Amino acid sequence: MRPTDRKYLKSHEWCKIENGIATLGITDFAVSHLSDLVFLDLPNKGASVTAGESFGEIESVKAVSSLYSPVSGEVIDCNKNLPDNLEWLAQDPFNKSWMIKVKVTAQSKALIDAAAYETQCQAEG
Repeated sequence: MRPTDRKYLKSHEWCKIENGIATLGITDFAVSHLSDLVFLDLPNKGASVTAGESFGEIESVKAVSSLYSPVSGEVIDCNKNLPDNLEWLAQDPFNKSWMIKVKVTAQSKALIDAAAYETQCQAEG
Protein backbone atom coordinates (compact mmCIF):
# COMPACT_ATOMS: atom_id res chain seq x y z
CA MET A 1 0.00 0.00 0.00
CA ARG A 2 1.22 3.47 -0.83
CA PRO A 3 1.44 6.12 1.92
CA THR A 4 -1.99 7.14 3.21
CA ASP A 5 -0.84 10.57 4.42
CA ARG A 6 -1.06 12.05 0.92
CA LYS A 7 -3.41 12.35 -2.04
CA TYR A 8 -2.90 11.11 -5.60
CA LEU A 9 -3.78 12.02 -9.16
CA LYS A 10 -4.77 9.36 -11.68
CA SER A 11 -1.77 10.56 -13.73
CA HIS A 12 0.46 9.14 -10.92
CA GLU A 13 1.57 12.27 -9.09
CA TRP A 14 1.26 12.51 -5.30
CA CYS A 15 1.02 15.45 -2.92
CA LYS A 16 1.35 15.75 0.81
CA ILE A 17 -0.11 18.96 2.22
CA GLU A 18 1.03 20.24 5.60
CA ASN A 19 0.31 23.75 6.93
CA GLY A 20 -0.65 25.03 3.46
CA ILE A 21 2.53 23.68 1.80
CA ALA A 22 2.24 20.82 -0.69
CA THR A 23 5.16 18.51 -1.38
CA LEU A 24 4.81 16.94 -4.84
CA GLY A 25 6.34 13.91 -6.52
CA ILE A 26 5.55 10.89 -8.68
CA THR A 27 4.58 7.44 -7.47
CA ASP A 28 6.45 4.16 -7.56
CA PHE A 29 3.89 2.98 -10.15
CA ALA A 30 4.90 5.80 -12.50
CA VAL A 31 8.62 5.17 -11.95
CA SER A 32 8.31 1.44 -12.64
CA HIS A 33 6.35 2.04 -15.86
CA LEU A 34 8.72 4.72 -17.13
CA SER A 35 11.91 2.76 -16.25
CA ASP A 36 15.40 3.90 -17.30
CA LEU A 37 14.96 7.59 -16.44
CA VAL A 38 17.33 9.95 -18.25
CA PHE A 39 16.07 13.53 -17.69
CA LEU A 40 13.91 15.58 -15.32
CA ASP A 41 12.81 19.19 -15.86
CA LEU A 42 11.37 21.00 -12.83
CA PRO A 43 10.23 24.62 -12.37
CA ASN A 44 12.36 27.14 -10.50
CA LYS A 45 11.56 28.61 -7.12
CA GLY A 46 9.09 31.46 -7.55
CA ALA A 47 7.31 29.87 -10.52
CA SER A 48 3.54 29.44 -10.47
CA VAL A 49 1.85 26.08 -10.96
CA THR A 50 -1.81 25.40 -11.72
CA ALA A 51 -3.78 22.37 -10.60
CA GLY A 52 -4.30 19.98 -13.50
CA GLU A 53 -1.60 21.58 -15.66
CA SER A 54 1.95 20.46 -16.38
CA PHE A 55 4.70 21.68 -14.05
CA GLY A 56 7.56 19.78 -15.68
CA GLU A 57 8.65 16.74 -17.66
CA ILE A 58 10.32 13.44 -16.95
CA GLU A 59 12.02 11.50 -19.71
CA SER A 60 12.91 7.85 -19.94
CA VAL A 61 14.48 5.91 -22.77
CA LYS A 62 10.87 5.01 -23.71
CA ALA A 63 9.06 8.36 -23.65
CA VAL A 64 8.73 11.90 -22.36
CA SER A 65 5.92 12.38 -19.84
CA SER A 66 4.43 15.57 -18.46
CA LEU A 67 4.19 16.01 -14.71
CA TYR A 68 0.79 17.36 -13.61
CA SER A 69 0.29 19.52 -10.56
CA PRO A 70 -2.33 18.45 -8.03
CA VAL A 71 -2.38 22.00 -6.60
CA SER A 72 -2.17 25.63 -7.65
CA GLY A 73 0.27 28.04 -6.05
CA GLU A 74 3.83 29.30 -5.94
CA VAL A 75 6.87 27.02 -6.01
CA ILE A 76 8.78 27.73 -2.79
CA ASP A 77 11.38 24.96 -3.07
CA CYS A 78 12.74 22.55 -5.66
CA ASN A 79 14.68 19.31 -5.11
CA LYS A 80 17.72 20.58 -7.02
CA ASN A 81 19.67 17.33 -6.48
CA LEU A 82 17.01 15.08 -7.99
CA PRO A 83 17.71 15.67 -11.73
CA ASP A 84 21.30 14.49 -11.19
CA ASN A 85 20.20 11.51 -9.08
CA LEU A 86 17.21 10.03 -10.92
CA GLU A 87 17.89 6.62 -9.34
CA TRP A 88 16.46 8.09 -6.12
CA LEU A 89 13.01 7.91 -7.75
CA ALA A 90 13.21 4.11 -7.84
CA GLN A 91 14.74 3.91 -4.35
CA ASP A 92 12.39 6.25 -2.45
CA PRO A 93 9.70 7.96 -4.58
CA PHE A 94 7.61 9.13 -1.60
CA ASN A 95 10.21 10.88 0.56
CA LYS A 96 13.75 11.54 -0.66
CA SER A 97 12.54 11.98 -4.26
CA TRP A 98 10.05 14.81 -3.74
CA MET A 99 10.16 17.22 -6.67
CA ILE A 100 8.76 20.61 -5.64
CA LYS A 101 7.10 22.31 -2.68
CA VAL A 102 4.22 24.66 -3.37
CA LYS A 103 2.47 27.29 -1.24
CA VAL A 104 -1.08 26.14 -1.98
CA THR A 105 -3.81 28.47 -3.20
CA ALA A 106 -6.11 25.70 -4.55
CA GLN A 107 -6.29 21.91 -4.81
CA SER A 108 -7.38 19.78 -7.74
CA LYS A 109 -10.83 18.25 -7.40
CA ALA A 110 -9.35 15.13 -9.03
CA LEU A 111 -7.25 14.16 -5.97
CA ILE A 112 -7.97 10.68 -4.65
CA ASP A 113 -6.95 8.85 -1.50
CA ALA A 114 -4.45 5.99 -1.29
CA ALA A 115 -7.11 3.25 -1.40
CA ALA A 116 -8.69 4.64 -4.58
CA TYR A 117 -5.24 5.07 -6.13
CA GLU A 118 -4.33 1.49 -5.23
CA THR A 119 -7.50 0.26 -6.99
CA GLN A 120 -6.62 2.31 -10.06
CA CYS A 121 -3.07 0.88 -10.21
CA GLN A 122 -4.41 -2.67 -9.96
CA ALA A 123 -6.80 -1.95 -12.83
CA GLU A 124 -3.96 -0.53 -14.98
CA GLY A 125 -1.78 -3.54 -14.15
